[in-house]
Amino acid sequence: LKDHDAIFANRDIPVAAIKGTFGGLDIVWRSNGPELHKLRKLVVSEIMSNKGLNACYEFRRREIRHMVKNINGKIGSPINLSEQIFLTTFNVTVNMLWGGSLNGEELNLGLEFKDRFEEFMRLMVEPNVSDMFPVLRPFDLQGIESKAKKNISWFYEFFESVMEQRRKLGEGPKMADSKDFLQQLLELNQTGDVKTSLSMKEINAVLLNIVSGATDTTFTTMEWAMTELLRHPDKLRRVVDELDAIIGGPNIVEEFHLPRLLYLEAVVKETLRIHPPAPLLMPHMPSEPIVVAGYTIPKNSNIFFNVWAIQRDAEFWEDPFQFEPERFLNVIEKRNYKGNSFDFFPFGSGRRICVGISMAEKIMMLLLATLLHCFEWELSNGRKPDVKEQLRLVLSKVEPLVAVPIARSSNSMQYQ
Repeated sequence: LKDHDAIFANRDIPVAAIKGTFGGLDIVWRSNGPELHKLRKLVVSEIMSNKGLNACYEFRRREIRHMVKNINGKIGSPINLSEQIFLTTFNVTVNMLWGGSLNGEELNLGLEFKDRFEEFMRLMVEPNVSDMFPVLRPFDLQGIESKAKKNISWFYEFFESVMEQRRKLGEGPKMADSKDFLQQLLELNQTGDVKTSLSMKEINAVLLNIVSGATDTTFTTMEWAMTELLRHPDKLRRVVDELDAIIGGPNIVEEFHLPRLLYLEAVVKETLRIHPPAPLLMPHMPSEPIVVAGYTIPKNSNIFFNVWAIQRDAEFWEDPFQFEPERFLNVIEKRNYKGNSFDFFPFGSGRRICVGISMAEKIMMLLLATLLHCFEWELSNGRKPDVKEQLRLVLSKVEPLVAVPIARSSNSMQYQ
């Protein structure tokens, strides 16, 4: 990932992903080369840069306030917090992409997106004889290819309906002063410059990458963070005390508060250490034979990095199975998400590192700070939080987190 980054920058794409990305036209599964660099540069410069993220702040702020309003209406009653967190992150993401969100009956569409993408991920990691023996691919013996094709068509119909609405809107004066990411993608589809133009298949594949990646990773991490804090009341108390000291009771959590919330940041990092969203990262494939640590790795091998095990290794971490956010405080070498420390790289490392780190960090911090500043949380019927894990491409909880919100004085009323 560092010394041999360029050699290991390719992907061995499974059959299910081939069908879901038009043969690997997206960012996640595309082979290393100029086309991948073009897509990554586009996403980073237009969405993930400080300028792009700051321009979308009001979208994040609005959806967070809407979440608080929804929870306020359910004070004292058990709510599916996992579902609420997912819908909020989903709305934040699509707002940043094309300025829309789901409300009322449309919320079912967001939940269907979640269910279908979970099924798509399950198909990608399911052992498939067609991946092991490519000569058998035309026969689709397990039906995985046909299931993936049927499942993925729903996403592209969804994106096509959004793009059709945008095309109609773009014909009038409403778009004169506005150009969101979707609009820029559609304009790149019309340019004749080979170096910058995008096909409609590429646009669909990139939209699926961003919506699913930003939503699923962020939602899963926040679900685990809330679960761990409910399991450790002393850590939860320390987070709340920090929020009260930095933000104050009657005030609203804003993004300019986030750099000062050091313990909350440590909680997020510790959550990512114990529950990395992609525990094996995405598979890497060497473009040529190479010797690493005395072992010869053949060309086109499928290489997985067990981040889950590395980040729980007692050689690097004291009491590695304990949830201890304090381990990230007052350290000489501060660990970050850039993949420079090979005992902590939950988003990968090198040229295939996740492009959405900056956006994920902002959403996770803002969402978690708001949930804990506005409400106290307890489990219904005195139950303990379930910590059973299930592995798809993302490491998620088996059981959704259901908790009871209790208003903290008038804090949540400030978001009305």
